[in-house]
Amino acid sequence: MARIAPMNSVKPPLTVDAVFAGGLEELSETGRKWPIYYDTVEPLAIIADLATIVLVSVFCGLSYHLHEWGTPGDISKSLGAAILVSALFISLMKIRGMYRPTELLVLRHQIRAVCLTWMGVFFLLAASVFALKIGNEISRGSSMLFAMFGLIALIVHRRLVSSLLAKGLAERRFSGRNVVLITDQAKEGDAGLTQSLTGLGLRVKRNFLLPPPDADSCHRKDVAVSVIEYVRGSDIEEVVVGADPNRWSELRALVAELRVLPFPVSFVPLGAASEIFRRPYRKLGNAVCVELQRGPLTSFEQAAKRCMDILFAGTALTALLPLLALVAVAIKLDSQGPILFRQKRCGFNGKRFRIYKFRTMSVLEDGPSVMQAQLADERVTHLGALLRRTSIDELPQLLNILEGNMSLVGPRPHALAHDNQFDKVFRNYAFRRRAKPGMSCWAQVN
Repeated sequence: MARIAPMNSVKPPLTVDAVFAGGLEELSETGRKWPIYYDTVEPLAIIADLATIVLVSVFCGLSYHLHEWGTPGDISKSLGAAILVSALFISLMKIRGMYRPTELLVLRHQIRAVCLTWMGVFFLLAASVFALKIGNEISRGSSMLFAMFGLIALIVHRRLVSSLLAKGLAERRFSGRNVVLITDQAKEGDAGLTQSLTGLGLRVKRNFLLPPPDADSCHRKDVAVSVIEYVRGSDIEEVVVGADPNRWSELRALVAELRVLPFPVSFVPLGAASEIFRRPYRKLGNAVCVELQRGPLTSFEQAAKRCMDILFAGTALTALLPLLALVAVAIKLDSQGPILFRQKRCGFNGKRFRIYKFRTMSVLEDGPSVMQAQLADERVTHLGALLRRTSIDELPQLLNILEGNMSLVGPRPHALAHDNQFDKVFRNYAFRRRAKPGMSCWAQVN
């Protein structure tokens, strides 16, 4: 017969961080359980957001009309605005995965996501109102109050949710199902799995141990028989199997033997191979594709950034056309040589391109050896000094942005000679090539 793992009684106190690290220590169940399952945290957070947005919208609408005209006004408009805003806000937050319990615990990420999403929703609605010319149908005052107090209410709500969720995990207040746990013998992480399940509200009634990998199949059948005998007629609601994924052939046979039980059987991967289950995946035909390394930007992010680059670069070129023409004439009159200076630079993924700048020097260096500009450099022309000081010489790079070689924001591209030099001096310097070079970047601004 299968051996039964002893269950510990009382252990040292628990920290919230230990919940997801698998290092929970079992607590005595002296606190009263909340009538909430851990699995329902996400839908409850969505419902709370919906209720918060609706209440704030109605309150702002009624208050504004009462203050301006002395009457409460029509509540239907406030409800309609609340439903539209909440649908957009909750959908965007859900897509970003911000309602997952693990994300709700990280307050800083939550506040940033709430602020960006809330402002994005209102900008989108403002643009729609302007495009449809329905501004007369909407009260600007109540809308501004709704935008301001709605954001404050959502941030306060996030603080409460994060605090309650941390408390519930730390004190094991969540209600949960009674489960039977089947784990490997002497497998690292088994104890942590038992404690983690307990911290999420699940009550582990019994822990059965799988036989060693080299054991005879009859031992596995003995485990299945023992589990079935224990579960029959009991208050068990689920069977959880925690084992190394490398034993999948044995586990599949074990699960087949447990089919006689009318309860779900869940698998929790343990060991080194379990890391792959924590990574994002997608369907690739009939196969499952696991993402081992995320790209710098998703396809949607690339498209959004490209649209922004084209929009701003095109607008800037149109608006600055008189200035560009004036600078071009001034360069031609100031010194001999071309108006634009072209030089090879290293771009995204190491792809080379020619960068455009207004010529500010009397030389046009572009080769294996390039002398960097210095203070009081004699090569700089009189007009070039002014152009460099005001960064006007960089404006032709708007053409590089339209061509797709550069972006508005990104690591500044260096000459190839300097690129090769810095690559030998600075560790991970090649990481700069994971993004398109930009006209401006954090380092340049600061």
